[in-house]
Amino acid sequence: MQAVAITGVHPVLEALKSGRPVERIALLKGGGARLQEIVDRARQRSIPVRFEDRAALDRLAGTAAHQGVVALAAAHRYASLEDLLERARLLVLLDGVEDPHNLGAIVRTAHAAGADAVVVPERRAAGLTETVAKAAAGALEHLPVARVVNLARAIEQLKERRFWVYGLDERGSEEYDRIAYAEPTALVFGGEGKGLHEGIKKHCDVLVRIPMAGQIPSLNVSVAAGVVLFEWRRRMRRQLQGLGRAD
Repeated sequence: MQAVAITGVHPVLEALKSGRPVERIALLKGGGARLQEIVDRARQRSIPVRFEDRAALDRLAGTAAHQGVVALAAAHRYASLEDLLERARLLVLLDGVEDPHNLGAIVRTAHAAGADAVVVPERRAAGLTETVAKAAAGALEHLPVARVVNLARAIEQLKERRFWVYGLDERGSEEYDRIAYAEPTALVFGGEGKGLHEGIKKHCDVLVRIPMAGQIPSLNVSVAAGVVLFEWRRRMRRQLQGLGRAD
């Protein structure tokens, strides 16, 4: 499998914690105590560690923004949607999110909110690059990402498995914080500037909107996803507390 460079203290630590295959790690000479946990975890897994000067790390990382640590690891692999459906409570579907920074931010937020996976289409969408991994700040090591050929067909597959599908649209008929979310839940977010495609809207059970106070009609997709995801989490926590269970 092709090796890719993971850069940054936190992303490398999360790769080590998750058990992702890592070939070797390069650290900045004199990098200090903040790199010691990486050294310790690498030794536990018998991963070679080398101390290099800054110029060598810059070349290995392809950037100077590496925080003194670069790991060469196996490329991320996509999960199978079918394998995720049995136990999933919440799936996040992305309709044409093309900015890798947005994809990474959504993966990070989805993981923090308790989502079980993110689903992306094969075409006209960002893939699992190291830019995405860095923006996800380690969350990509723990949250599966599935890639599907046809997002509309995937939504219908979810419906067959009793998922309720909620699409975020600025002209949605329901407000995101007033609707009762049914489980299992699929939340669908549109791409930058365009939002949900008309064909995807037709496959959603409900279209919800975030009421806006200002003159701008919509939020950045990663921000909007965070707003809705944590409202879903708040609702689910309240339901569990009502049943006397902890989340």
